[in-house]
Amino acid sequence: MVTQKIKELAANKAKVAALEKSIATELTRELAGLPAQYGFDDINDFIAAVKAAAGKGGKAKGKVKAVAAKAPAAKRRKRAVITAETKAKVKALVEGGKTGSQIAKEVGISLPSVQNIKKELGLVKARK
Repeated sequence: MVTQKIKELAANKAKVAALEKSIATELTRELAGLPAQYGFDDINDFIAAVKAAAGKGGKAKGKVKAVAAKAPAAKRRKRAVITAETKAKVKALVEGGKTGSQIAKEVGISLPSVQNIKKELGLVKARK
């Protein structure tokens, strides 16, 4: 019984080795074709384009100069200061039937802040 399992294991290892070899061959073939697939005649131009697109400092040539340009960083919002006046305004809007997202836009705070204020003021229903 054990010898049969050992033979099976050896056969499966051989299958795995053959499969790994075929995958490596196919991967090499696909990688070699990438520059031509993307319109590059020279492997060095292709590598520079990939580096530039990844932001690794490669020198972009021709087609990829636009891709290599970095997008401007998004500006972060200032943190909202929640005052008693803000809380009163949220309470009035909740009582007026506004949704959380409508309140957030109107007051100029985030939706989670609106939810926190509603919770603090006891304006949310308890979960069952």
